[in-house]
Amino acid sequence: MSQSHRSSHDRVLGGRWLAAFGMALTLTACGDALTPPAPATMSAPGASASAVKFWEVGSSVAWNATARELVAVPGNAFGSPPLQPRVLSYVSVAQYNAIVAAQDAKVVGKQPSPAAAAAGASFEVLKALYPGSIALLNARLAAQKAAEPWSGEKSKDWAAGEAIGRQVGLAVVAYAATDAVGKLPAPANPGLAGNWTGTNSVLGLYGWRTWAMTSDDQFRAPPPPAFGSQAFLDDFEELRTMNAEIAAEIAAGNPLPERLKIAQFWAANGAIYLNQIATTLIVDHHKSEIEAARILALANMAGFDVMDACFDSKLAYYYIRPSQYAASIGATFTLFVGLPNHPSYPSGHSCSTGAYATVLQDAFPEDAAYLQGLIEEAGVARMYGGLHYRFDLLAGREIGRKVADLVLETAPKGHAPIPLD
Repeated sequence: MSQSHRSSHDRVLGGRWLAAFGMALTLTACGDALTPPAPATMSAPGASASAVKFWEVGSSVAWNATARELVAVPGNAFGSPPLQPRVLSYVSVAQYNAIVAAQDAKVVGKQPSPAAAAAGASFEVLKALYPGSIALLNARLAAQKAAEPWSGEKSKDWAAGEAIGRQVGLAVVAYAATDAVGKLPAPANPGLAGNWTGTNSVLGLYGWRTWAMTSDDQFRAPPPPAFGSQAFLDDFEELRTMNAEIAAEIAAGNPLPERLKIAQFWAANGAIYLNQIATTLIVDHHKSEIEAARILALANMAGFDVMDACFDSKLAYYYIRPSQYAASIGATFTLFVGLPNHPSYPSGHSCSTGAYATVLQDAFPEDAAYLQGLIEEAGVARMYGGLHYRFDLLAGREIGRKVADLVLETAPKGHAPIPLD
């Protein structure tokens, strides 16, 4: 495994208090011939968790890790990749709005603590979404309160900041309760040749109230290649050849070829992993508490909206999966990862990674090449797994870019909270 590969995927960040949280931020390693370059600012591979002090990590980053931890627990609500941004966006918007409120508070004496505000807001949102985890959340909040404060925090009022954060968190909880979960049923499958076939399709965040988009079809992808057309056949043949090559490598005694490693890695990683990337960059670039919260909020808002836009296109076209087409013509074809229960076009991983990476490219332009590499890697990984045609990837990343650009364009400027309307 190359040095640059390890530095992009073997990230361990933390500090005294973060370690007490039990939240080492470790990104899973994988091998990849197409590995994107690592950000120049990222610390050396294998860096000790104690190398990053709490005040360099920050409250928003740490509570983002707790949110990821809860989302990832098997059986917890909103754990499937298309639904993860619901939790992550509400937590990060609450954090950002709470920090703004704490900084804007007019008080006599100590200023409310922004770190405490982020903690209080995160606590209330996560408590509402995961009521069975109240003991864990109480322990995390107590650990943060007990941690030795850094110099800037000693002059702040923890109790006042926490109270502001809890109030903001409760407002976000009320807002989340009206987001129209499952508002729209899936459009009817036309049942034509070239349509995906399946039952009880996953709908992503289709029809849910979005942060920036004004309609579900605002960024609907153009029609995919006509089923049976030369463009369709060319892309299927590219995928079939790739599929056969990977199968041959396995048959020759290599149980885990490089391309299969990539497919398996990305099959298990979505918004949670992209939030890890975001927090890694935030820490390595020494972003302030409010800067960190804003970056996470915008990235997760884009991640939320893109799962509405992506599934609007999926349900508009109901495009056949490559494995379904292969079966229909009797072609040998292997699925190397699990087959998602929804149509092929466009790729959900490309939609999501395109949205997150575009927001992060805006925040960290010096790491644009690394982030673009993530978009490309996440996309081609789905081809390696046997799940998507190349045109699925290209359409998905374009949707992701457009959604992220809209979020960045419409986000409040200056020192203003994100509106809940």
